[in-house]
Amino acid sequence: MHSVIVADDHPITLLGTEAFLRTLNFKVIGSFHNGVSCLNGIVTLNPDLAIVDVSMPGISGLEIVENIKSKHLRTRVILLTMHRELSVVLSAREKGCDGYVLKDNAQLELPTCIEKVLQGAKYLSPELEGSLVYDSIPDKDWMKQLTQTEIKVLELVAAFKTNKEISEFLFIAEKTVESHKRSICEKLKLPKGKNVLLKWASVNMNKAD
Repeated sequence: MHSVIVADDHPITLLGTEAFLRTLNFKVIGSFHNGVSCLNGIVTLNPDLAIVDVSMPGISGLEIVENIKSKHLRTRVILLTMHRELSVVLSAREKGCDGYVLKDNAQLELPTCIEKVLQGAKYLSPELEGSLVYDSIPDKDWMKQLTQTEIKVLELVAAFKTNKEISEFLFIAEKTVESHKRSICEKLKLPKGKNVLLKWASVNMNKAD
């Protein structure tokens, strides 16, 4: 039976998560209402898994992840949160978070997330997968796949220019701008989704400078 600790500053959410984990046959060996006590609990109790909120008193869930990874502890960490912001998701990923689950979808996603994380894989709520499409093309090889016009379109997309503004800047029709965008998405194998190209461009065009 795998051991787990839980941390959330909302008592009802904390109790609910504990009860849910027990139905999944996990041994809950600690529960905490703030980040500092949670981190101390992880260091002391050495659980297989820690399921923590992002926003907590003391230190945040992101800081807990960072501390655990820097100390090379064996505990895997899942962030169970309401945060959907790209900046938070990216920060969690960069700090080495093992799983990221939205509370709205916890009942359906948490069992799958836990299973994958305990197997050594990473998990991100499918609803947020489009946020990380920037990582779908390694290094700068993606630039070789695009025409100069397509690269210019990407630069303007990253600058938050509208189709109308891009068309005026490049002296092309708005339909041509849309055509270039579709071509870029196909070449870079980006998934379909709202603002996917903008998210990808805002990260990668800065890296390409």
